[in-house]
Amino acid sequence: MTLQDLLALASGGLVGFALGLIGGGGSILAVPLLLYVVGVRDPHVAIGTSALAVSLNAFANLAQHARAGTVKWGCAATFAVAGVAGAFVGSTLGKLMNGERLLALFALVMIAVGVSMLRSRRADGDADVRMNLKMAPRLVSVGLGAGALSGFFGIGGGFLIVPGLVFSTGMPILNAVGSSLLSVGTFGLTTAANYAVSGLVDWKLAALFILGGVAGGLVGMRLAVRLAKERSALVRVFAGVLFAVAAYMLYRSVGPMFAGASG
Repeated sequence: MTLQDLLALASGGLVGFALGLIGGGGSILAVPLLLYVVGVRDPHVAIGTSALAVSLNAFANLAQHARAGTVKWGCAATFAVAGVAGAFVGSTLGKLMNGERLLALFALVMIAVGVSMLRSRRADGDADVRMNLKMAPRLVSVGLGAGALSGFFGIGGGFLIVPGLVFSTGMPILNAVGSSLLSVGTFGLTTAANYAVSGLVDWKLAALFILGGVAGGLVGMRLAVRLAKERSALVRVFAGVLFAVAAYMLYRSVGPMFAGASG
């Protein structure tokens, strides 16, 4: 294995560890890790490769939530189907955007994710909610928007999908988290397929990233059980990491844009 292969394996392990330890939000580190640690030079390749890794990770977690009975399949499927169209449009636009500008916007999204993680989430809601025609328009419209943003940035988009499902259906946060994974997986797969058609997925790095993520996730989940009482502190620390990485990405991406404009 080359040094890059080992770095991809380790970076995947770090993302999996973060996801296992604190839950949603960890996968957004995949793109900056691929760029600045693994050494992927093209931002579009980093986004396409990350989307594939995030998608398969989400489907693996979806299976666990399905066994636990937390997935509201009717609502989840409606949201996901609508979002796939948005993810295709968003990923197509993302491929057309200048890589540095795309990374600058990605950094702003990281800040939004960090802020979202710091907000407290209410656990109440209607646990018996079922898909019906009244909520369908909201699910479709919010799903389209979330899918478009997910596809544009190549992210799972759970920080958008979870509150979107709560808003559209009134389901409890636990069910929204479980149900969101169907959308995270399908949006990521749609984005990865769109990027792959243009040759913007590094399949070897994606496989290593996923392999590392599985191992890191197992370690993170075991540690999460031991540190359950400290979860809120861990989330705040992780949000701080996101802010720091976002600042670095802005520095790396905005600097060259200004240099090019002045030149």
